[in-house]
Amino acid sequence: MAPTLNIIGAGKVGRVLGRLLAAHGAVTLQDVLARTHASAADGVAFIGTGRAVDRIDGMRPAQVWMLAVGDDQIGPVCEQLAGLIEPGAIVFHCSGAQSSSALGAATRAGALAASVHPVRSFADPAQVAASFSGTFCGIEGEAGALAVLSVAFGAIGARLVPIDAAAKTVYHAASVFAANYLVTVLDCALRAYQGAGISEEVARQLAAPLAGEALANVFRLGPDAALTGPIARGDMATVARQQDALDAWDGQTGDLYRALAQATAQLAARGKN
Repeated sequence: MAPTLNIIGAGKVGRVLGRLLAAHGAVTLQDVLARTHASAADGVAFIGTGRAVDRIDGMRPAQVWMLAVGDDQIGPVCEQLAGLIEPGAIVFHCSGAQSSSALGAATRAGALAASVHPVRSFADPAQVAASFSGTFCGIEGEAGALAVLSVAFGAIGARLVPIDAAAKTVYHAASVFAANYLVTVLDCALRAYQGAGISEEVARQLAAPLAGEALANVFRLGPDAALTGPIARGDMATVARQQDALDAWDGQTGDLYRALAQATAQLAARGKN
């Protein structure tokens, strides 16, 4: 039989994973707890099964507990949970920044700890749920926990990637670079186009093929071969003029350009070796 699952945290990640795990028969979902009963009820409605509860001590015993809460809440919630879990139960969280060691209270209570971090943007939960198959998930933790979780997440199409728990923060920073900071850089590009008198709509149209082709080349050829532009050509006079212009236009954008130029110069040098 599928293991029983309780979920603490009914946000986007908890809802998506709860829906998928339950729909594929990977678990038998029992109780869902959130900051408010209304949020838990909304989560249960999205998932399609389970029972919304008001308090952690109102949750039934379960074989698996998923903590889909904010990073700063993992430890405190685990402390509250420690008195409820049974020895041998599995407790895992979904954070990319925290390692399974954040679940120390559960481990001391006899549980098996792990973490499973889906490498996706959950801005649109329904869309992620519909297209989750093939999603990479960084996993680490105790072998007994990972054995059970690997079967459950394999059932929903996850591609599991073991990671070094000691390097979890660096691993998560990689995802921040690939997603969050990429958005920030593109925002600078769009604002700079607009600073040259181009409308926002047209600026997006200008940037889209450049950004799309650059990304495609990085993943097809690798960063060294994908790099183009003045630094790759060794045209540092152009870089200097751009730096001066950006410093005069918007100091914060100029600072970012300066930092990126230094990193890009190192990338260009690496590609020539």
